[in-house]
Amino acid sequence: MKSQSSGRSSRRRRGGSRRRYESRGDRADSRAPAKKSFWQKITAFFGGSNNQPSGNSSAIVRNGATPARNGSTPVRSTRPARKPETVEVTSPRLYVGNLSFEATESDLFDLFNGVGQVQNAEVVTYKHNERSKGFAFVQMQSIEEAKRAVEELHDKEFLGRKLVVSGAKTDNHSRN
Repeated sequence: MKSQSSGRSSRRRRGGSRRRYESRGDRADSRAPAKKSFWQKITAFFGGSNNQPSGNSSAIVRNGATPARNGSTPVRSTRPARKPETVEVTSPRLYVGNLSFEATESDLFDLFNGVGQVQNAEVVTYKHNERSKGFAFVQMQSIEEAKRAVEELHDKEFLGRKLVVSGAKTDNHSRN
């Protein structure tokens, strides 16, 4: 009579044993180092470390980058800060940059109304989630009021950030 303690059959499949190294003893202790992949050989050839085992724990971290999921290390280049382009005020439409993401159109309306009469204030947002992109356009009543607004509000701190206020580019500037 055959007793089975588990629900599994003790019969072996046609292709060999279920456990590959069962009959050869415990090979986990005497296992040779893992064979390198094709890409590991390529990176070792071109100056990568030969004796470095694969995996995230041993990845070299450069420039504050963290290892990616596949074990590679992304290299972050430090990009110089871009100076905002100052555009001469030739129309009543103004560009407002470095805007706080919490700023609303009514906040801008109130801020620019202290300088002159505002016709329109529009915060530019992403379509899919309606979150602010960090800049806006404000339409003043006249060009003189727009020039005064640039003088008074450029580099002024608003909601924790220094505003960049300049003339908005016209259509023929933006297509170049």
